[in-house]
Amino acid sequence: MNTAPVSIAVDAAAGRGPFRPIHRFFGADEPNYAYLPDGLALLSEIGRLGPAQSYFRAHSLMVTGDGTPALKWGSTNMYTEDGDGNPVYDWTIADRIFDAYLANGVKPYAQIGFMPRAMSTHPEPYQHAWRPGDPYEDIFTGWAYPPKDYDAWRDLVYRWVAHCVERYGRSEVEQWYWQVWNEANPTDAYWRGTPEEFRKLHDYAIDGVRRALPTARVGGPDTAGPGGQWMRDFLEHCLRGTNHATGGTGTPLDFVSFHAKGAPTVVDGRVRMGLANQLRDVDEGFAIVASYPELRGTPIVIGEFDPDGCAACSATVYPQNAYRNTELYASYTAASFARVHDLADRRGVQLEGALTWSFEFEGEPAFAGFRALATTGGVPLPVFNVFRMFGKLTGERVAVRSSGEIDLDTIMADGVRGPRPDVSALAALDNGQLAILLWNYHDDEVPAPDTPVALTVTNLPARSAPVRLTEYRVDARHGNAHTAWRAMGAPSHPTGAQLAELREAGRFTPLGEPREVKLADHTVHIATRLPRQSVCLMLLTWD
Repeated sequence: MNTAPVSIAVDAAAGRGPFRPIHRFFGADEPNYAYLPDGLALLSEIGRLGPAQSYFRAHSLMVTGDGTPALKWGSTNMYTEDGDGNPVYDWTIADRIFDAYLANGVKPYAQIGFMPRAMSTHPEPYQHAWRPGDPYEDIFTGWAYPPKDYDAWRDLVYRWVAHCVERYGRSEVEQWYWQVWNEANPTDAYWRGTPEEFRKLHDYAIDGVRRALPTARVGGPDTAGPGGQWMRDFLEHCLRGTNHATGGTGTPLDFVSFHAKGAPTVVDGRVRMGLANQLRDVDEGFAIVASYPELRGTPIVIGEFDPDGCAACSATVYPQNAYRNTELYASYTAASFARVHDLADRRGVQLEGALTWSFEFEGEPAFAGFRALATTGGVPLPVFNVFRMFGKLTGERVAVRSSGEIDLDTIMADGVRGPRPDVSALAALDNGQLAILLWNYHDDEVPAPDTPVALTVTNLPARSAPVRLTEYRVDARHGNAHTAWRAMGAPSHPTGAQLAELREAGRFTPLGEPREVKLADHTVHIATRLPRQSVCLMLLTWD
C-alpha cells in the first residue's frame, strides 16, 4: 500500500505571536517520589527541558502519614494535633519535596490539599491500599472531606506559605502557583462536600495564602474536565460572590485551571486513542473562560492534560493504556499539544500551560504500562523525548501549512480514524534558528507505510549559506528504549548493564552530524519520510 506524499510549507516571515512553552508543566498523584532516586533523576531532566521555567503539581501535599509513597497516595504529616487537641506543624517532608523540585530547576505548582486526618470531618478510614484493578472509589477516604474548622484550615495554609517565604524567599515563592484541591466537581470523588463548601474551602485557603504573601499567584479550581455549570458557578463566585473568609466581594483569581483527558479504547485487539475527547474538553474550557469579559486576559493552565484519566492504572490491568510505553504516546503528544495552541488562538484566550500528569513510579517492574515519563531505573520513555523537542522551540511561532493535516474540527468530531494519518508541523523562529516539529499521527495503533514529506521553508532570515540541518527522531527505532527492552526479552527487572543499554537507546541524540542544506532566495527544500506514529525535530541554524 502506497501513502500519498505530503507537502508542508513553513513561512518564517509569517509570525503568529510568541511561541508559548505550554509543555513545561508536569505532575503526579504521588508527591513523595520526587525525592527518591529515580524521581530526582527525572526532575533533573525536567529542569533542563529548555529555557522556559518548568513547574510541578502534586496531590496529597497536606495528607497525614509518614511520607512512604504508594500508588495514588502520598503524605507529608504537616498537620497533626497533640493529646489536648493543639496543632502540631511539621514541614520536614513538604520541604523535602519542594527542595527536590528547586534543586533541579523546577518550581512548585503548589496544590493546597488534601485534608489532614486530625482536621477532617470524617477521618476514618484514612489511608487506602489501592492497587490497579481495585475499585477506583476505594481511594477516596478521610482526606477527601471538609475541615471541622475553617479557621484552623486557613491558619494551616497561612503557616505553610509563611514558612515557604521564610525558607525560600519572597521573590522565589512569588513565582509559584497556589491552587486549592483537585477535581472537586464530581460527586463523591476527590471532594466529599457540597459545591458551596468547596467555595468556602477555597476562599479560606486563598485568604491564608494572601495573608502570608499578598503578591502570591493564586487560582484554580482544577476541575475534572472543563467543569460545565460547576465551573461557571465557581467563576461567578470568584468574580462577584461574597467571599466566605473575608465577607468582601470576590476571590482573587490570577489564573484559571481545568483538566482535559482523552479516552483510549481497544478495538480488534489494538489500542485506539481518544484525541477528540481531549480536545473537546479543552475547547469547552476555553469557551467558558472566554465567555467572561473580565477573564479574557487571565492566564489558563490546563492543570491535567493527558490521553486518559488514571496514571497509576497500568497497562497490565487496563489494556487500553498499552500506548504509554511506545512511540504512539509520543506522536499523540506532539499532535495534541499543537492543536491546543490552535484552539487557544481560535478562542482568543491566554493559554499559559498544559500540564502532563506523568512522572515516574519508583520500584515497579520495568515498562509496566503506567503513564510515566521514565520507567524504573531512570530510563526515559519515548514520550519524554518529545518534551525535549518542545524545549528546542523558542522565539516566535510561525505559520505552517500541510497538505496532510487533518482539519481541527474534524479531529474534534471524529478523531484521526480515517484512511489518512495527521501529518503536520509546528515551527518557531529564534535568533539564528528555525525549529520545526513534525509528526505522523493516527488514533489507531496499526502498521502503516511511511509517509513521504516534502518540506519547504520560505523567507528564512539567513543572509547567506551555510544553513545547517540537525535532525532528531522519535519512532520505533530512534529515541525509543521500549523497542530495545523488547529486543532484550522484556525483563521485568533489568540488570545494571541492561539499564545502561536502555538508557542509551532512549537518549535524545541527532540522527547524525549537522549537514548543510541548499539556500536559494531565502528558501530551503527538505525531503524526508515519516513513519507512522513518529515525531521529527528539524533544527535549521545559520550564522
